[in-house]
Amino acid sequence: MKQYLLKLIDGASLTQEETHSIMLNIIDGKYNDQQIAALLMAIQARGVTVDELLGLRQGLLETGKHIDLDQENTLDIVGTGGDGKNTFNISTCSAFVIAGAGYKVTKHGNGGSSSVSGASNVLQEHGVKFTDNPDILRRSLDEAGVCYFHAPLFAYGMKFVGPTRKALAIPTCFNLLGPLVNPCHPKNSLHGTATQAQLRLYVNIHQRIGDNFGVITSYDGYDEISLTSGFKVVTNYYEKVYTPKDMGLDYISPEEIFGGASISDASAIFDSVLNGTSTTAQKNVIIANAACGIGIMDRNMSIEDSVAMARESLDSGRALQAFRKFVEINQ
Repeated sequence: MKQYLLKLIDGASLTQEETHSIMLNIIDGKYNDQQIAALLMAIQARGVTVDELLGLRQGLLETGKHIDLDQENTLDIVGTGGDGKNTFNISTCSAFVIAGAGYKVTKHGNGGSSSVSGASNVLQEHGVKFTDNPDILRRSLDEAGVCYFHAPLFAYGMKFVGPTRKALAIPTCFNLLGPLVNPCHPKNSLHGTATQAQLRLYVNIHQRIGDNFGVITSYDGYDEISLTSGFKVVTNYYEKVYTPKDMGLDYISPEEIFGGASISDASAIFDSVLNGTSTTAQKNVIIANAACGIGIMDRNMSIEDSVAMARESLDSGRALQAFRKFVEINQ
């Protein structure tokens, strides 16, 4: 570790092989908390590189649990978190809209970081019990169109840096790893980032991974399509800037997608969208994100058609049906 730290102090970056080795050594208990903290701060002060993140990712995947869904064509939809906006559970709700539209979603998530309610929080609020049982996960995917991977059950290595990250109380490179370590390695992904720098980092990483990807960021700092501003979408076949008007939707204010002060507040908004009793703004932000996910799955579909498909999934009740089936299977 001393050699790695000296290298970072000199302004150099670490290779993928070096951070891979570091991750394995962390899991083997070869470094103390002070060494891990120094490493994370040194990388954070300069900004993590593609190779550094890929090496850490490789170590987490190697030491974690893999779920074999290799024959399935699925999508992961998740934001990096850390945008500090405290929205309601937009990507989680969008997952069920995408499933209601006939596409399969293998969503990876955890409890809230910068928001009151993360994906795991809102699902637990509905009585969902998390599992790493492949049979239950496959049944959930087959019958509900969605299966959910609660990150701590799969990325075992994260727990070894947990106390240090909590003590530092600032974002580190590990905040960017969550969306990249989905245990089934889905063929498609829609990942949200809070900054343009993170967007470019993620695009470069996905290009190295070789999946069918979309990375989005809103220009006012949301790690999803917020409809409060324009937003950029980068995939492995196009890069475009959109406004809400381009999707046939209106601009909204940040207050209209605020998640509330508690998990139950965020959960109530989540339910209202699926039940058709939400505000127009809350519904539209889900339609926008679900439409983007549908567009990743079907690159030949126009933005107008993907928005119409997402809207139909909600209006027909198929998104709600997918969610109710998911809850039934995962209790």
